Amino acid sequence: MSTASRRRLIRDFKRLSSDPPGGVSGAPCGDNIMIWNAVIFGPGETPFEDGTFRLLLNFDEQYPNKPPSVKFLSKMFHPNVYANGELCLDILQNRWSPTYDVAAVLTSIQSLLHDPNPNSPANSEAASLYSNNMKEYIRRVRQTVEWSWIDPNEFDKEEEKESQSSNE
Repeated sequence: MSTASRRRLIRDFKRLSSDPPGGVSGAPCGDNIMIWNAVIFGPGETPFEDGTFRLLLNFDEQYPNKPPSVKFLSKMFHPNVYANGELCLDILQNRWSPTYDVAAVLTSIQSLLHDPNPNSPANSEAASLYSNNMKEYIRRVRQTVEWSWIDPNEFDKEEEKESQSSNE
């Protein structure tokens, strides 16, 4: 079945493959053009530098008239990312435009890593640290960067190890 949304996603994939923006990549999951895996590399000269952050993008048949749902699979400590990995990003909500494509979504998320918006927090602790205790914010983000190198299925095991070692 070839719908307008599927044709558009094929076009987005071809464009992303042939002319990828720096620091982002994405591709459909297997045979399902409506679900994508993506990777965003932490922007240089930020606390996120050297991170490799995995995301999941879900599109429905209303794309591009409706934005995809986007979620970090990698653990993330950021003022605009909820604990479940969902993002608070205007272009994925009230400022969406059908002119945006997958590359624009991914580069906007990468830009958000570079320039958080603590005035619209999804994570109040991260927003507070970003505004009031940059040293601790950077420490927590660097921890997130290290977690980004680990398979997402290993997060709980790593956190458990850290918790046990800090309790000793």
